Amino acid sequence: MWFMFMFMFMVGIYMILLYRKILLTMLISLEFSMLGLFYLLLFYLSMFYNEFYFMMLFMVFMVMESVLGLLVMFCMVRFIGNDIFNIMNLLEC
Repeated sequence: MWFMFMFMFMVGIYMILLYRKILLTMLISLEFSMLGLFYLLLFYLSMFYNEFYFMMLFMVFMVMESVLGLLVMFCMVRFIGNDIFNIMNLLEC
C-alpha cells in the first residue's frame, strides 16, 4: 500500500522536472506529489503512532503553498502575459 503512495510522490517529482517551463503544470505536479506525501504520512502515522496533529499541520502548509503558487502565477500572467518561463529572464525580476 505504501508503494502506491511513494509512486505518486515520485511521479509528481518527475513531472515537475519534466514540465519545468510552464508554471501551471509545475503547480499541479507539486500538488500531486504533496498529495502522495500526505497519503504516505496518513498511512505511516495511523499505523504506528496514531498521531494526526502533524497531518493537520502538513495539510495547512499544503494549502498555503498552493495559494502562494497561484498568487505567483496570477502575477506572472498579469504582468508578463503568460506562465511560460521560456521567455522570461529571471535576472529582470
